[in-house]
Amino acid sequence: MADLNTKETHQLIASDKVEGTSVRRPNGDKIGSIERVMIDKRSGRVAYAVMSFGGFLGMGEDHYALPWGKLSYNESLDAYEMDVTEDQLRGSPAGERERFDWNDRRWGERMHDYYKVPPYWI
Repeated sequence: MADLNTKETHQLIASDKVEGTSVRRPNGDKIGSIERVMIDKRSGRVAYAVMSFGGFLGMGEDHYALPWGKLSYNESLDAYEMDVTEDQLRGSPAGERERFDWNDRRWGERMHDYYKVPPYWI
């Protein structure tokens, strides 16, 4: 039986362990790191990940919101995997933290359409 200090099981992972996890391309190249996850209060579903990207030693980083459905965990990489180019990231509707509009459903639809994943609320 696991105790409250358990951070990971075969199927579950603690939110604080997800934060800081690398995001990589299928070839293993690092894209960024997960800064936080956004969870739908009512359904309990993870809706988005906020990923830091670029910069050096924490300076000049950009932040991007990603639909959680775009990420998949790859055990061999010990990272979340996403097949996306730098240009695709920079062209997304959610580059830079100031432009995130978590409460606007149209913004969410554009995000999911852009990344070609079904919305978390469906």
